Amino acid sequence: MAETPIVGIIMGSKSDLPAMEPCMKQLEEWGVPYELKIASAHRKPAVVHDWASNAEENGIRVIIAAAGKAAHLGGVVAAYTPLPVIAVPMKTSDLGGLDSLLSMVQMPSGVPVATVAINGAKNAAILAVQMLGIGDESKRDLIKQMKEDAANA
Repeated sequence: MAETPIVGIIMGSKSDLPAMEPCMKQLEEWGVPYELKIASAHRKPAVVHDWASNAEENGIRVIIAAAGKAAHLGGVVAAYTPLPVIAVPMKTSDLGGLDSLLSMVQMPSGVPVATVAINGAKNAAILAVQMLGIGDESKRDLIKQMKEDAANA
């Protein structure tokens, strides 16, 4: 039986999958179980609402939300959950991802969303594991080892 996912990854479109591969790869490398959901906040709002509203009771502890253009999936998800949400702005053909980034960092008071760089999927995974490390020494050790390896490279 597979471990219960503790990181939820949601993205607005299947076209976001290639840009999110580094996130999934990093979590897999560290043995952090995750689940993947593809649902647009604008095309499937009821699905997003249901998934986000039930994430905590389903064992998710941190959510990573990726979307492009001005579609702020992370903000919508954050409105429905008490869990920390990390947004990954996707690079776009229109404005190079600046549209995505700006929509994600303009959250109203009371609905915070952490945001990484445009196409910063790997950093989203690292930040999620750092958050998990607050209450899990084994996750903290993964981050310590990563930083030590980087310092010795």
